[in-house]
Amino acid sequence: MSGRQRQLSMGFLAEPSDVNFGGKVHGGQVMRWIDQAGYAAAVGWSGHYSVTVAVGGIRFVAPIRIGDLVAVQATLIHTGTTSMHFAVDVRARDPRADEADARLCTHCVIVFVALDAPEGAPVPVPPWQPRSEDDRKLAEYAQQVMALGRDVEQAVARYRQAAVDARKQ
Repeated sequence: MSGRQRQLSMGFLAEPSDVNFGGKVHGGQVMRWIDQAGYAAAVGWSGHYSVTVAVGGIRFVAPIRIGDLVAVQATLIHTGTTSMHFAVDVRARDPRADEADARLCTHCVIVFVALDAPEGAPVPVPPWQPRSEDDRKLAEYAQQVMALGRDVEQAVARYRQAAVDARKQ
């Protein structure tokens, strides 16, 4: 791996300004934390400025409360020619509790593309190869989540085209 960083963790404190009308941290804030951790992980792996191109399979499993200590962990699970797929887990706990008490709150796969500085064109990223059975399962999971996203995009495109065709009649 030549010193490449496959995994990155970032911590946040859930503040009163992060909550929705129900008193829990709103999904937009959680997605922001996911994007920030994913960006840092993508730059750490590729050595290049990187941009988010997709988020798939996002699941909000449990709420995050004001005052919770939030840990966002991004793990590289697949690379393409210019893309990097990261599994992201968001866990939260009361800061007075043990780390083992952290609960899974959100999970997703986020994809970044590395870009060169002057032109903003995609550049190749260092390849990552699964080394264990768990790694192989995660790489397969990344590809399944992204395929599902493509299927949804195609279905939406068909729906939009059908709506345009119906207006023409």
